[in-house]
Amino acid sequence: MGRREPTERAGPRVGNGMTTNPHAEHEELLAAAVGKAVQETGAQSGSVFLRSVDRRSIVLAATCGTPPSLLGRWRLIPVNSPIPVAVAYRSGRTVHLADADETMRRYPQLAVALPYAFGSASVPVRAGPERLGALAVVWAAAPGHPGLSRARLRHLRTIANRLGSALRCHGDSVECGTGTVPVEVSAPPARAVRVGLFDWQLDTGAVVADDELCAIFGFAPDAFDGRADTLASRLHPGDRAALRAAARAAATDGRVLARQLRIRAGEGYRDVELWGRVPETPGREARAHLVGGVLDAGAGTTAVTAVERLRDGLFSLDPDGRTTYANRSLERLLGVPGGELAGRCPWEVLPWLSDPAFEDRHRAAMVSQQPTAFLARRPPDQWLAFSLHPDAQGVTGRVVPTQPPQPPAGQAGPAVAFGQQTGPGPAGNRSAPPAAGAPPEDGAAPARLGAIYHVLQLGSALTEAVTTGEVCEVVAHQLLPAFGGQHLAIHVIDEGRLHLLFHTGHRGLLPHGPEGEPLDAPLPGPQVLVSGVPRFIESGQELTGGGPAGPVTDAGAWACLPLIASNRPVGTCVLGFDEPQRFTAEVRSSLTALGGLIAQALERARLYDTKSALAHGLQNALLPHRLPELPGIRITGRYLPGTSGMNIGGDWYDVIPTTDGVALVIGDVEGHSVAAAGTMGQLRSAVKAFATAGHSPGAVLAGTNRLLTDLDPGLLASCCYIRIEPDTDRALAVSAGHCPPLLRHPEGTAEVLDLASGPLLGVDDGSTYPETGVDLPPGSILALYTDGLVEERGCDIGLGIDRLRASLAHAPAGSLEELADRLLGRARSSPLRSDDTALLLTRYR
Repeated sequence: MGRREPTERAGPRVGNGMTTNPHAEHEELLAAAVGKAVQETGAQSGSVFLRSVDRRSIVLAATCGTPPSLLGRWRLIPVNSPIPVAVAYRSGRTVHLADADETMRRYPQLAVALPYAFGSASVPVRAGPERLGALAVVWAAAPGHPGLSRARLRHLRTIANRLGSALRCHGDSVECGTGTVPVEVSAPPARAVRVGLFDWQLDTGAVVADDELCAIFGFAPDAFDGRADTLASRLHPGDRAALRAAARAAATDGRVLARQLRIRAGEGYRDVELWGRVPETPGREARAHLVGGVLDAGAGTTAVTAVERLRDGLFSLDPDGRTTYANRSLERLLGVPGGELAGRCPWEVLPWLSDPAFEDRHRAAMVSQQPTAFLARRPPDQWLAFSLHPDAQGVTGRVVPTQPPQPPAGQAGPAVAFGQQTGPGPAGNRSAPPAAGAPPEDGAAPARLGAIYHVLQLGSALTEAVTTGEVCEVVAHQLLPAFGGQHLAIHVIDEGRLHLLFHTGHRGLLPHGPEGEPLDAPLPGPQVLVSGVPRFIESGQELTGGGPAGPVTDAGAWACLPLIASNRPVGTCVLGFDEPQRFTAEVRSSLTALGGLIAQALERARLYDTKSALAHGLQNALLPHRLPELPGIRITGRYLPGTSGMNIGGDWYDVIPTTDGVALVIGDVEGHSVAAAGTMGQLRSAVKAFATAGHSPGAVLAGTNRLLTDLDPGLLASCCYIRIEPDTDRALAVSAGHCPPLLRHPEGTAEVLDLASGPLLGVDDGSTYPETGVDLPPGSILALYTDGLVEERGCDIGLGIDRLRASLAHAPAGSLEELADRLLGRARSSPLRSDDTALLLTRYR
């Protein structure tokens, strides 16, 4: 009888009239792209993020090689987060981090949450100029790893661009909702099992077998003659008769045939499993044959038998950390039946392994792809040594009894425990936190690693927030995407009442009362603040009958967090959801811990705001509120505080009418502090006193210098003083180490005035300051400024002065006010000004 492929081997065929599933095609595009990115870059895992519906975050849409739980549970990432994949989406540029050292240097927040030895590359997913998301790949990388080559980075960008074009051409919206379940693409496993299929005609002895079954029995496909006796000749003699009898009994009674057989392998035999059944076809002929398969686990069965003989505990975990195998010795060492471990993470089953450090060891092994080890104490006093050996498909673990760790030399008492990295780890061994030695005495379950990640992430972001407004913005940008919320409100206590400080989303969907609600109001906000206990409202129905709750509906959920810093109530934070939510224990613990961080940051920011307001009040009081109006002269001034630090400095300007003209003054006291502002006020008063007394420009600065030296505030100052004499079209200028003035001529050219300069004020009480004559043609514009307008980090100040000169020459000069605003435009647009800026423009007519 000829050999042919059984019909069961044929794959499904799609007819031309088959209706396609757009959602399935969308998932196939994502799966194909992330799989190809991992393959072509040689990375161990990859992820695709697509923008959210509200565009505030990017949502994990597909992964390959590593489950989302191992990457810090970043299912939603705020768009403005300082995380490489978010930066790639936001900026449209590639972010390439070769190893752990570069990651720590450039993106410390990522290194805090994932302190393991890996490198990454993130590229935007585009459809033309439109950015739809980002694609990232990750690889194991010890310090010094070169990262991806230019060619591989180019391939990665090409894959991302093709994905973006395909998604846009697909027609459907590419936005992901907060409930999107990511497509997971498994890394290709090594082939460990073979399955051959057959159709056995019992009455004639004919067998139809596929190529795999022939190979299992040791025949070339073309050499098999299609007879059952030929296959039986490869079996152990003791299995032949029993197999025929069992097959006929199964056919007669309609039972499933299941037998373990021994097939000849070289000089010996190996075990296989045979399964067969009667086809579900009516008629007598159906009972005359069986269809089924032969499963050859290779060395798997023998290996399992050998592993079960060992005294060491051996186990296998999938990439998520769930147990897929545990031998009997492990059950004995851990004191738990294997059935309880199957399909669950060990740290979820065993209380003494529930410390997050143990979960982190599994994550460290998977992300870094390096072996790792740690000790743990099984109560009451048995110590066990765990070693983990990872690959892309999961982790193989070994557990052996060991002696208690010894304390360091000179330290009394037993050691708590320790962890170690047995393979090359990240820089500074950041991936080796000490393992806990025993469960908490009070039996309370420690926070899960996901909860700790949220705390680390928000805490790291809050360190960069200074003002209350910045704190609120950070909280909104971190909290809403991380937990899928849509609304946020922060109230603070002022004079015994709660006042709204910040809100985003629809305020009407948050449980609140009127503005300035008292702390004894029967509302969720005041109640949690008085009790100090968060309240998690999973649906609007929970508020029914609980007193007034403001304009809320039956739909939605809320997490009301008390903000308490140093045992003192600060306010409340309310996180709102459009749909009812189930707040798991992990979410509750995360939000509770985050409430403490928010309270501390908010209290610190409110104190900063108070001090800043006082400092700005002092500075504003010292600067001139109105410049004098003088015949033939138009004057305008500008002051721009820095955007870092206290936002207060020692820059000042003034216009002083004198008996023989008008004096223009600009100066800069070093430093950014209240002391600098106070010194500035003293200098301004001194200059004004000397000028109105009729002293020459040089004498004015000399006298001011002596005064500053006598005061000895520990600060130096620069100053430029110009006295204009209207009747002569001349001016006398003097400088104490200050930036040179600029002069725009009536025809539109501008020059840098070269003034003879004396030393800074406060250096030497005997310093003199030479005067320089300056011609002022009618219609000319004189510009005095401080270094904050022309100085940039890493650039020569001369380039900044020349750039300002060019701007003064080419800017429209019809309105002096507009000209001042235009010259300050570059400084205003800078988000991080390290210095304050003063500008004084004078048009001479």
